[in-house]
Amino acid sequence: MNIQSNPTTFQEQKVSTSLKKKLRQIVWDEKLNNLPGILFLLAFSLAAGVATSLYGLKAGLGILVVIFGATSLYAIVAKPKFGIVFLLILAIFVFSLIRLGLNVPWGTTIDVVETLLMLGFFISQKKNPNWKVFKGPIATMILIWIFFNFIEVANPVAESRLAWVYTIRSVAIVLMMYFVFVYQINTIQFIRLILKLWLILSLVGALYGFKQEFIGFSASEDEWLHSDPAIADLLFISGHWRKFSIFSDPVSFSYHMVVSSLLCVGLMAGPFKLWKKLVLAFFALIFISAMLFSGTRGAYVLVPVGLAFFSLLKLSKQIAIIASIAFVFILVLIFIPTSNPTLFRFQSAFKPSDDASFKVRAVNQKRIQPYILTHPIGGGLGAVGSWGIRFAPNSFLAKFPPDSGYVRVAVELGWIGLFIFCCLMFTILKVGINNYYQIKNPELKNYCLCMLLVMFAYNVGNYPQEALVQFPANVYFSLVIALIGATKMLDDREQAKIKKGKLTSAV
Repeated sequence: MNIQSNPTTFQEQKVSTSLKKKLRQIVWDEKLNNLPGILFLLAFSLAAGVATSLYGLKAGLGILVVIFGATSLYAIVAKPKFGIVFLLILAIFVFSLIRLGLNVPWGTTIDVVETLLMLGFFISQKKNPNWKVFKGPIATMILIWIFFNFIEVANPVAESRLAWVYTIRSVAIVLMMYFVFVYQINTIQFIRLILKLWLILSLVGALYGFKQEFIGFSASEDEWLHSDPAIADLLFISGHWRKFSIFSDPVSFSYHMVVSSLLCVGLMAGPFKLWKKLVLAFFALIFISAMLFSGTRGAYVLVPVGLAFFSLLKLSKQIAIIASIAFVFILVLIFIPTSNPTLFRFQSAFKPSDDASFKVRAVNQKRIQPYILTHPIGGGLGAVGSWGIRFAPNSFLAKFPPDSGYVRVAVELGWIGLFIFCCLMFTILKVGINNYYQIKNPELKNYCLCMLLVMFAYNVGNYPQEALVQFPANVYFSLVIALIGATKMLDDREQAKIKKGKLTSAV
């Protein structure tokens, strides 16, 4: 009826549809391999050449950024799995890109990627709704934690609101990626891809750490090391530079190497071929060796702690024997006389009473306890550390070095925030352990085990250092939690199909 009364509108719709089909044919079906496509590419090439000749290399780079940037932005929203892979890669290399001196706000770039992934998540929910990702103990605790961090903006004793703006990104918003990950990781093939990518990126980081140890730093790295005397105070120990590889600092480097080595150990217990297990063992040795170059004593302790947790979860005679051999080997390393600075620093990690820095931390933590007890919601996000120094340099908390993820939470979010955070960690481990013993598929069961090892290492390592506020740990932390849930959901789906098949065959 409307079409007959509006012939002009009908004609316009017909022309528009015809035009869309024609454009699709030229661009998508024929891939610009036609006369209009050739003319377009020729005109674009001429324009790019003129812009580069007039404005130099910056114009050429700008054109490439626009082309690949626009394509990537679309792909992240339309193909969230691509976006997840892109985010995992960017989280690893972000500080290497910063040190190259490229005038790009890489931290903001990661924020944009995360925002686009959230947008893609809600678009996907419209097509294939699955709001179960917001249910369950882990999801509930994450939402409570995020909510508590957001209301900290109104903390009456906070010295700076800007410090909250900068800190909320790394402690709460990035944790929202859990919901994206757990929704999009819906096949075992994608889990395999993620774990392979994880190991490859970790290998790159480890090998670059070897390069820094035996060949030296690059010009840009050397410039950064000498840009501030405070950097040398932290990284130049006993005449030896601590290595940081492609990461932000030695702590991030060492922790990523530790969790990657534990990932290899966990995968070695899985239903995989012998040659794959040998490759994983080789990778684990490389990761642990590279970790030693960081000089991060908190990371050294995580290897035996992770292996002990692994042996408890597996509860097998074979694992117990291997764990005992590893324990004896570690004891030898701890007590063997040495003049090697790297090995000596490793030994000192297991003798905290002889360590001056450990004593200083203990004194600082004792000193801050009255403040924590009298401030139930803390002094506000970003009150301590670099953001506190930047936005409230004269405040009491800005001068306090937390030196611990748990202490930072207690100071900034109070004992209430610390309680919520501990409940979150407990819930993740409890649900993960339950999932591990309930999952039937051997491969998925093994992946859940691996994530438990990584989560346990992050949990323990967050006490001697701030393990979860820096890239890539904050992104991979969300990924690990999601994989703990995704493995169980995939197994439930598989068991339901098996049960349905048995019922059908029985009928």
